[in-house]
Amino acid sequence: MPSLFRGRNLKLTSAFLRRLRTVGSLALAIVINAGFAWAEGHRTVPMAVADFDYVDTSGEVRDQRMEHERRLQTFMRAIRDDLARSGQYRIVPLVCSQTPCPTVGSAQLMKDAHSSGATLLLYGGIHKESTLIQWMKVEAVEVENGKQLFNRLITFRGDTDEAWTRSEQFLIKQLTQDIDLNGLEQP
Repeated sequence: MPSLFRGRNLKLTSAFLRRLRTVGSLALAIVINAGFAWAEGHRTVPMAVADFDYVDTSGEVRDQRMEHERRLQTFMRAIRDDLARSGQYRIVPLVCSQTPCPTVGSAQLMKDAHSSGATLLLYGGIHKESTLIQWMKVEAVEVENGKQLFNRLITFRGDTDEAWTRSEQFLIKQLTQDIDLNGLEQP
């Protein structure tokens, strides 16, 4: 600190330093309390994200199952990461009572999501119709009562890493801007 005052003809006294520490401590306390107040007003909603189904009826000669499996895993990881990063959702692991998880949207899947501590359940599937066209059906429901909060049918062109990434980013934009979380029970 002395270097800040050197050459400015200012006296650095212990009383001045005590006041400076007090003001700094007060400012830090205000910032911390403001952060707690913001966090209290912006609770994240616990959401379980079921792995999406994937169906390829394109009839292409080349076997692409391994590519699709890799892309789907990358896609699901990105969805979970991006939803958590949005600050709106806390992603909870979906622990299913059966392996594999029950049929998407089934009563058992809802029970499993509830047991996992989720308030919302996101699920869906992707259907590759042709070389150029894929359909993605995505739904989000309240676990407690099955009320549908989000229901989209999204198409995307192509079957490349870039096409999958762009479709995931579009979905995240929809999910973080369109779901109305007002009135949901907070844990």
